[in-house]
Amino acid sequence: MKIHREGTNILILLPIVLAALNVPVWLFMPPFAIPAAFSIISVVVYLFVFNFFRCPKRHYKGVRENMVVSSVDGKVVAIEKVSEPEYIKGEAIMLSVFMSPLNVHANWYPVDGDVEYVRHHRGRFLSAYLPKASTDNERSTIGIVCGQSRITVRQIAGAMARRIVTYARKGHHADIDDHLGFIKFGSRVDIYLPTDAEILVSMKQIVKGGVTPVARLNPKQNQ
Repeated sequence: MKIHREGTNILILLPIVLAALNVPVWLFMPPFAIPAAFSIISVVVYLFVFNFFRCPKRHYKGVRENMVVSSVDGKVVAIEKVSEPEYIKGEAIMLSVFMSPLNVHANWYPVDGDVEYVRHHRGRFLSAYLPKASTDNERSTIGIVCGQSRITVRQIAGAMARRIVTYARKGHHADIDDHLGFIKFGSRVDIYLPTDAEILVSMKQIVKGGVTPVARLNPKQNQ
């Protein structure tokens, strides 16, 4: 299992910190039960963080033309028509996927195309489940042109997530197999689609980033 580059330094430093905490516990806190319990907790913490930064290599094998693929692993928590004023600047279908701390947290591009817009917004750290998290929370917005369609991807921080990393840059080529960023310790990603897009998933469905088709764009938009 490959480890994401965002976790390399953390996974090197964390065992040093845990060892520094365990040594005095074993030296000054007899009997055996308390130090042993502390060490077991330390191992569980390390395994949790290790699991969080895992980064499976994925290659989308389906038809790519007009297809939108999930950007992240998680659960579909919203499918609704909204106004997207930042990049699409009009009505769009918002499809939101929530990531728990146990999910893979790498973010993939949802379509093949070209990155036209990237902007980071400072904000709050409300629970990512709340509807206003899309506009109030710390977030990054990526605008992608796919044929004649315009797609918005929004990385949203949550109550636990305190850092959003965005690799996408204006002028970059977007590829479904490539990462657009990473969100540390839980949150969600919203994808805004044209209103005539065909949605292929349902509420509470579990999806996988770079694997699960979530929508199909109207072919007429891409002629």
